[in-house]
Formats: sequence, structure tokens, C-alpha cells
Amino acid sequence: MAYIFLDESGDLGFDFTKKKTSHYFVITFLFVDNKRPVEKIVKKIFAGLTRKQIKAHDGILHSYKESPRTRQKLLSGLAGKDVSILAIYLNKKKVYTKLQDEKQVLYNYVTNILLDRIMTRRLLPLNKKVTLIASRYETNKLLNENFKDYLSGQILQNHKIKLEIEIKTPHQEKCLQVVDMASWAIFRKWEHQDESYYNLIKSKIVEESPLFP
Repeated sequence: MAYIFLDESGDLGFDFTKKKTSHYFVITFLFVDNKRPVEKIVKKIFAGLTRKQIKAHDGILHSYKESPRTRQKLLSGLAGKDVSILAIYLNKKKVYTKLQDEKQVLYNYVTNILLDRIMTRRLLPLNKKVTLIASRYETNKLLNENFKDYLSGQILQNHKIKLEIEIKTPHQEKCLQVVDMASWAIFRKWEHQDESYYNLIKSKIVEESPLFP
């Protein structure tokens, strides 16, 4: 079985007078033919933490909260695995006004473009079941049944492939913690002009494109 893990970085707010509103939004796919080696990256990091640190993490590594050392360790570990990373980044100031008011439509649209890119690069195996697992957060209203129905319908109509889509928490699916870190590294490159983490996984990024150049 093959897997596509999805996560995003930044936000879809467009009020740039607010301090916390990001200028960029990134959606990232981590494609793996075998997820076990990626899961082991997370397990290895937890194995090196103290009991107090493990308790504080509550079973989840999160890019924004981790130490630079942990981020580097995870991303370096990812660079040594057989994975492919695809990302689309949006300069939000260039997003059409209509789409700014339709955040769910925008999110689904961007995600579908990434699926098309995976097909174009022939990364999806035709002889294996493929499951897309998206990360679910309590406050994220964009990931719902409409999201799953839209994407599965598009991939079936355009590429004749049945894609199973699941929405899980990073606690349920360890690989989501890894794609979270990869997405954060790409986001940091565009939002903060910091490529130090990005460079650790650069060799695994097969596509990184702007949506509205």
C-alpha cells in the first residue's frame, strides 16, 4: 500500500493588519510507498527524550513547539528515507478576492492541484491501493466530508484511480507529525527567508510551485 500524507503551514486569513496573519500558505504532500520507516523517525526521537519531555509532548511532535535540535534530527532522518515531497505555496496577497472569501474552495482547489502533480509525475503506483491521510485539528473546519468527496471525485474523474481519503489526528498517525515538520520547513523558507531547515530535505522535494506567481 502507498500513502500520501497531507498537512499545511501558515493560515488562510487575509487581514494583514493582524500580527499573526501569515503572508504565505503552504500545502505539502509526503508520498511514501512504505510508511514504517517514516514512523520509526518519530519513535526514535521519542526514545531519546526524558520521561518529563515525553509527558509534555503528549505523544506528538509539533514543528512550532520543538527545539532546533529535534527539528534537525527529524528532517535529517526524513532525508535518508525513500520519500517524495510536493508542495504548493501561496503568496496570499496575490490570491483573487473571490477565493479569499471562499477558504474551503481555495483549500480543496490547491489540494487537488497537488494530486494532479503527483499523477503527472507518475508517483502513484497503479498496482497498489493508495490512501491519502490528511491532518485534522479541532479548529480546522476545512477538512470535512465535502473535502473527501471533492478530492476522491476529482481523482476518479480525471485519472480513473480510486483514492481512499482519511482524516486523522497526528496522535493517531505518526507520519502526519513528519509531514507537519516538512511543511513547516518549506513555509519558513518563504515566510521568514530561512532555508536552514528546508535545505535538510531539499533533495526529497520533487516539486515546489507557486499557485499565484
